[in-house]
Amino acid sequence: MEKFYTGKTKDVYKLENGNVMLKFKDDCTGKDGVFDPGENTVGLTIDGIGKANLETSVYYFEMLKKAGIKTHYVSADIDNATMEVLPATVFGHGLEVICRLVATGSFIRRYGEYIADGTKIENGYVECTFKNDEKGDPLVTSEGLEVLGVMDQKMFESMKEQTLKITKIVADDLKTIGLDLWDIKFEFGYNNGEVILIDEIASGNMRVYKDGKIVDPVELTKLILNR
Repeated sequence: MEKFYTGKTKDVYKLENGNVMLKFKDDCTGKDGVFDPGENTVGLTIDGIGKANLETSVYYFEMLKKAGIKTHYVSADIDNATMEVLPATVFGHGLEVICRLVATGSFIRRYGEYIADGTKIENGYVECTFKNDEKGDPLVTSEGLEVLGVMDQKMFESMKEQTLKITKIVADDLKTIGLDLWDIKFEFGYNNGEVILIDEIASGNMRVYKDGKIVDPVELTKLILNR
């Protein structure tokens, strides 16, 4: 296999059959040793989080498949922490899509003078950031994406619609086990001209609370899978 990308939380390899393999790592985004899915750098390593993120991803990718939502997911090898996926072209040099159901984290750091931490956001709020560590993953609007030639408005609306649908599916599932989803981060790409969800739906990419306290990624995976 040929490695062609090294990411914060996973490495990416080309497979002979034309598909791609993702190798999940035990690194998490955060700052000063504290987990924070809103941060743009690796802040800590949690033993076993790679497999935990993979297991959670497989669980939700299968759920989306049943719901008729196309993704890049093909299959997974949990023991080796790898997932085979369809090839997809990323938008620009990489685009992250965040859906917020509650105002917190980096949203409050930016807009705290207008909204209180913990305020519920009715119907969800979708925002996009470019993947660029040096610039702190800058925010970009849908109009900005079109001006920069990253995607047109039709592609953006498809991505936004899918983001809201997927977020609701995940949030509703978590509610069945007494968990509250506050925000979640996705990545999208295009395959044969179609916008599809790529990367992962991982415990490390969502902020979830139980009885008013945040749930760490490894514990979250246990709660999701061992119900």
